[in-house]
Amino acid sequence: MESYSKILLQEREKGRTINKKRVEKILRKLLIELGENPDREGLIGTPRRMAEAFEEIFAGYTMSSGLDVSFSEETDAIIAKDIQFYSMCEHHMLPFYGKVHIAYLPEGKVFGISKLTRLVEKYSRRMQIQERLTKQIADEITKMGVRGVVVIAEGEHLCMKMRGVRNHSLVVTMAHRGLMEQKELRENILTLISNSKPGLRSF
Repeated sequence: MESYSKILLQEREKGRTINKKRVEKILRKLLIELGENPDREGLIGTPRRMAEAFEEIFAGYTMSSGLDVSFSEETDAIIAKDIQFYSMCEHHMLPFYGKVHIAYLPEGKVFGISKLTRLVEKYSRRMQIQERLTKQIADEITKMGVRGVVVIAEGEHLCMKMRGVRNHSLVVTMAHRGLMEQKELRENILTLISNSKPGLRSF
């Protein structure tokens, strides 16, 4: 018999959304375990609202980035800065959020700018860690045949702010592929990205 997680993964690959009724029942039980009364006025619709929110928050599992939509154009480098993202830490299921910066060297074709935002959403709207998020974005762009790419993510983690060490530090991760492995070229690109972000110049 197939495992429950395997069945869910197959459903996601087919583009199916979560079973909201099933999620509602699970969340109702969770409220009871937390010592709450799910039938009191303020919580009557909470399981339903949470199920609807989860469908949106975790939509990345069935999203397409649309990077296959590209246009013939010769240019040296393209930088998209300050792409906002919201994700869920897979360790504590608490949000982390911030901005992603993408710079790539096209090979005769450029992506629609909105597709880079969709790519970030594809990998952020799921259970995630920032390190993997950064690498997945870089890897998918690389697979599209670009000459090089560097991805930088800046994130604030509520799992570190609300609990545990309760520290407000900013987490910065980076992934580089192709020609961006060359330090001099990467530093030139990072200088352009970091004009308004001095803290990134040390990479």
